[in-house]
Amino acid sequence: MHYNQLGRSGLFVSELCLGTMTFGGAEGMWRQIGTLQQDEADALVRTAIESGVNFIDTANVYAEGRSEQILGQSLRSLGIARGEVVIATKGFGRMGKGPNGAGASRGHIIEAAKASLQRLQLDYVDLYQIHGFDPMTPIEETLEALDVLVRHGHVRYVGLSNWAAWQVAKAVGITERRNLAPIVSLQAYYTIAGRDLEREIVPMLRSEGVGLMVWSPLAGGFLSGKYDRNNVGGGEGRRATFDFPPVDRERGYAVIDALRKVAAARQCSVPEVALAWLLHQKAVTSVIIGAKRLEQLRENLAAAELDLTEEELASLDSVSRLPAEYPGWMLERQGGYRQIAPGRRKV
Repeated sequence: MHYNQLGRSGLFVSELCLGTMTFGGAEGMWRQIGTLQQDEADALVRTAIESGVNFIDTANVYAEGRSEQILGQSLRSLGIARGEVVIATKGFGRMGKGPNGAGASRGHIIEAAKASLQRLQLDYVDLYQIHGFDPMTPIEETLEALDVLVRHGHVRYVGLSNWAAWQVAKAVGITERRNLAPIVSLQAYYTIAGRDLEREIVPMLRSEGVGLMVWSPLAGGFLSGKYDRNNVGGGEGRRATFDFPPVDRERGYAVIDALRKVAAARQCSVPEVALAWLLHQKAVTSVIIGAKRLEQLRENLAAAELDLTEEELASLDSVSRLPAEYPGWMLERQGGYRQIAPGRRKV
């Protein structure tokens, strides 16, 4: 297991992060995602920690708070030293009735963070993330609330999730100008079957020194190995009842064909190759892996040991690469004007 610096902070996290969205689901959407209870969750947390994972991600809305409760109890039951694990959670979604029961306002975020600490049975969380963009709350208000949480010791670092590139860049600028707690990470959807964030978000993250946490790296189970262009496995798995995130299936099936070829040559699974591809992307800090079964978690953890060759990466890149769009193709063309050939005298 490798450990990466989270953004420009002094915090190091494992390249694979245990996701807990499968913990505790009882009704509606959460039942379809996962219904793991305490003993099952304990087994997953124990296996992840024993495999070198030091990073665990949850959110207050997962199973309406039950995921945080189960994770907090796991940490206590397993006797995991607080300083040896990095706990991340998120706030933003609806946790109460009325117009102020959701969003990124100062009141909701501070109350949501304190409620998360109670459910997790912790004095602080290492990373607190705003789970979505609130168009009704000034970004300044949200960032000031996060800064209060840091200054009061409830939170060590702050991050964002599911924000557009311009929104993150604006937030980074505000924190620098007002001397607020910096944005160290963005949690975003990224997968070899959906590389949209490479257009604007990845260049922005690399420019501003913000770390990238990847959610749904297997495209909501689309890259689980159960699916192909003949719809084999189409009636099984989470996507049979919860078809999310959206995937361009024609492009996706071509990606699956390429993944199967590499997996067959390496004698491993399609998910292992898909996860390993992400771990080879320079912008990625940590990839969040969730599981409903222990054997599924072990398979995903094995991706950390899969070192893809340049030829394998090139074959996967060619089939999954995004089609060129403006201004990307123009920036690439004009950027060449300022390139200096190796060995040439600098201007």
